[in-house]
Amino acid sequence: MPTLMSPEELKATIPTGLLSFPVTDFTAAGDFDAKSYAGRLEWLSAYKVSALFAAGGTGEFFSLTLPEYSQVIASAVETCRGKVPIIAGAGYGTRTAIEYAREAERLGAAGILLLPHYLTEASQEGLRAHITAVCKSTRLGVVVYNRGACKLTADTMLKLVADNANLIGFKDGVGEIEAMVSIWNTLGDRLTYLGGLPTAEVYAQAYKAMGVPTYSSAVFNFIPKTALEFHTAVMADDHATCGRLLRDFFFPYLAIRNRQPGYAVSIIKAGAAIVGHPAGPVRSPLSDLKTDERDALADLIAKLGPQ
Repeated sequence: MPTLMSPEELKATIPTGLLSFPVTDFTAAGDFDAKSYAGRLEWLSAYKVSALFAAGGTGEFFSLTLPEYSQVIASAVETCRGKVPIIAGAGYGTRTAIEYAREAERLGAAGILLLPHYLTEASQEGLRAHITAVCKSTRLGVVVYNRGACKLTADTMLKLVADNANLIGFKDGVGEIEAMVSIWNTLGDRLTYLGGLPTAEVYAQAYKAMGVPTYSSAVFNFIPKTALEFHTAVMADDHATCGRLLRDFFFPYLAIRNRQPGYAVSIIKAGAAIVGHPAGPVRSPLSDLKTDERDALADLIAKLGPQ
């Protein structure tokens, strides 16, 4: 049996560096490509990051079957063992999310990123019951993803941490400043905080000022050196470097990403292919970039230099 990372160890580890969501590799036919995925994790885990999220949003968690999920998490844990902790995505309805969380623990993941539940709106009471049930189902540390249908208040979070010692993190993908400041000031260092808006770099400086020490970078999948350069600049309050990279890369990149819904994932896979680490197509209902969009992205990447 693998040695589990304790929730407190995970909480202390997360803010020590940049985080990222590796894409999930598929063959041309759309099947999970375990060999290509392991190679991707070998490449990315060689860079200094605090943790990697396997089967997260950028990893197309929402398109994986449970057997595929098991393959993805097992491959990530085995490939990155002794190098970087793997935090596994879990989501959908409560009982399904529990199945994912328990499977991730069985396979040796270091923690759980609890993604928003599926489809329906929910009350704060319902969200509290859902998150608590998942936390109680595992010994792993849990980071809740505040996004979409799962928008949590400071009062709900206060009750949740009182009931669940292994709820150790809050990842914000909503971007409501008042709510984020309220949660940080209510809970303080009881939690570790992560920026989770796509594309996180655009918001990183503002979030750091609100007490959020780090974030997950999707572009790390294809420009890891630049992603780390930007993160270093944010941590050092190097506004000149941040401004240069935002102007020269991130804002033009966003102009491509924003052309179609779902391109937040598609553009990452396109970038990975451009730099020589193809991960295959996205699965429907997502769609891949068009040729002219891919060419525009390639021009942006080329200007950054070798990665």
